[in-house]
Amino acid sequence: MEEMEEELKCPVCGSFYREPIILPCSHNLCQACARNILVQTPESESPQSRRASGSGVSDYDYLDLDKMSLYSEADSGYGSYGGFASAPTTPCQKSPNGVRVFPPAMPPPATHLSPALAPVPRNSCITCPQCHRSLILDDRGLRGFPKNRVLEGVIDRYQQSKAAALKCQLCEKAPKEATVMCEQCDVFYCDPCRLRCHPPRGPLAKHRLVPPAQGRVSRRLSPRKVSTCTDHELENHSMYCVQCKMPVCYQCLEEGKHSSHEVKALGAMWKLHKVVRDQISHCTVKLRQTTGLMEYCLEVIKENDPSGFLQISDALIRRVHLTEDQWGKGTLTPRMTTDFDLSLDNSPLLQSIHQLDFVQVKASSPVPATPILQLEECCTHNNSATLSWKQPPLSTVPAEGYILELDDGSGGQFREVYVGKETMCTVDGLHFNSTYNARVKAFNKTGVSPYSKTLVLQTSEVAWFAFDPGSAHSDIIFSNDNLTVTCSSYDDRVVLGKTGFSKGVHYWELTIDRYDNHPDPAFGVARMDVMKDVMLGKDDKAWAITEGGITKGATIGVLLDLNRKTLTFFINDEQQGPIAFDNVEGLFFPAVSLNRNVQVTLHTGLPVPDFYSSRASIA
Repeated sequence: MEEMEEELKCPVCGSFYREPIILPCSHNLCQACARNILVQTPESESPQSRRASGSGVSDYDYLDLDKMSLYSEADSGYGSYGGFASAPTTPCQKSPNGVRVFPPAMPPPATHLSPALAPVPRNSCITCPQCHRSLILDDRGLRGFPKNRVLEGVIDRYQQSKAAALKCQLCEKAPKEATVMCEQCDVFYCDPCRLRCHPPRGPLAKHRLVPPAQGRVSRRLSPRKVSTCTDHELENHSMYCVQCKMPVCYQCLEEGKHSSHEVKALGAMWKLHKVVRDQISHCTVKLRQTTGLMEYCLEVIKENDPSGFLQISDALIRRVHLTEDQWGKGTLTPRMTTDFDLSLDNSPLLQSIHQLDFVQVKASSPVPATPILQLEECCTHNNSATLSWKQPPLSTVPAEGYILELDDGSGGQFREVYVGKETMCTVDGLHFNSTYNARVKAFNKTGVSPYSKTLVLQTSEVAWFAFDPGSAHSDIIFSNDNLTVTCSSYDDRVVLGKTGFSKGVHYWELTIDRYDNHPDPAFGVARMDVMKDVMLGKDDKAWAITEGGITKGATIGVLLDLNRKTLTFFINDEQQGPIAFDNVEGLFFPAVSLNRNVQVTLHTGLPVPDFYSSRASIA
């Protein structure tokens, strides 16, 4: 029954099965081991969906980001960079019996429930470590797999028979359990019999005592015998006659018929002909596995549990047919012929040697010195910041590049905004009326320098901007440094401001320079992708006022409070009703729609009206 032992061991933990369950692929697992190799995956990552989509497992890709690009259309933050990073793939591990297990076995979560009743994460996946088939568990989890009661019974009988075999061989009545085995005496002893019959003194002191399980294995192993020559009994075989194809001794070479034959070292020829031994080893392993399967089948036949037997009978029949097919498909076919020559191709090695490039490496290469921020050249304009730096005058270590970092304007963590060789950088898209901290460091092949001193930058309290020709409709006509606009078409056309807002309180005004034939201009805010050939507010990308006291010479005020998420309109310093829009959130640009009968001029850099500031502070 010893050949059957591998059939009774779990492929994950390498020990005898404990509470085995049967997978749909007919293989068995310990219930605890099955829980340890569960994987929780989203629907799109399940094995079925991967097979359906035809996608395979591949290495993670990483974006090669261009950190020189710093332009940002919004003031919601400066240019930031991120990659598609992921945890490196964890390689699969090997269980104690050599089967690859994926994922690696993890300790089970702490729970007061039994492994069968402990909750299983939703959409869990289990992969058989033997055939690598995967399946998604249903709501029952591991309870959906049947228990292999027949296998539990076979393991119990096997362990009982194994324990019974390792008994003391010198006990006269009831044999006790053996504790050691003497390799020289080839006898199993319990402790009393060892002290009485095998005392550790005299000649017996040199005997080697091993544990019983190790002694069982050593009994099956026989030492290699030394082969002697048939013609010269006192001489051992040491050479191999190539012509006669037989081992010979030194005396055969000096006196016998092999004296003129070509001979080679016996050990070298043994290695050359080791293919036969490898073939025998392969067949022996296959035979041992098949014998173990046969013994396991015989033990299953002895089982008196009809339902348990019928539960695994089909799986056993399939395994027997599969094993039979494997024997018939080349198990005994030689893997290679015995007539072969071994050769060593050293051309790749020689090519690599010729390609070696030796360079002199300095004992220690220093890092660059700390850069110095040039305060006279650092400044802010509107919501942009320009920074300049240089290496110390007496620095002798060149820098290969610099890394500029800014925080988020609210005292948060620093983030890289520039990596390159230049010593000046302008960062656009910062928040208005915000305080930023900036610092820079240098780097070369050895490492990076310490950070420079931190520079505090204050962006403009109010926004100065003009209309944007780049995003406007082609019918819009610009003048007065892009502060005044009109239109060449009788249809309404949209033009946006050049600066967008996503934080803070902002106020700007527009004056009506021309107003003919009662047109319907609209004033408000819009997103960048607003429709440019219809009246402002006709789609869901704009919020505007279109009527109410608008005449030539009128002044329209727009108040965008992104702290309170509101939009309010004024005409000639009078608020037009309550708050026009609330829950306004995102990135917005000042916007106007008009036709050829209207001309407006934009006024920016204005403070928030006093009455609104006092009301906001009270709220």
